[in-house]
Amino acid sequence: MKLKLAACFLLPFAFAASQLAQAEDHAIIQKDREFSKTEITIKPGDKIVFKNNDEVTHNVFSNSKLNAFDLKTQKPGASSEVTFKEEGTTEVRCAIHPKMKVVVTVKK
Repeated sequence: MKLKLAACFLLPFAFAASQLAQAEDHAIIQKDREFSKTEITIKPGDKIVFKNNDEVTHNVFSNSKLNAFDLKTQKPGASSEVTFKEEGTTEVRCAIHPKMKVVVTVKK
């Protein structure tokens, strides 16, 4: 009986902790051949949604050792998401517009 009572008491706290530990979504907009942010800090497992609100095509990618990816051609109006799993710094760029850059720092 005591075990059941303890479980009933702890269950709401376990649920709240799991909600806090869930990954978050972050948005970075591409507009006027720029990213909406030049840097962002997120937690491992968080996603960044890259949305092209520009009138031109972009190619968002990272060749960083951690969290490397390539979204390929992203036409105006398109959105793509990337999950960042590894802690550290990832430099994100556009292959078409070399001045576009955002630094993503992933840490707990």
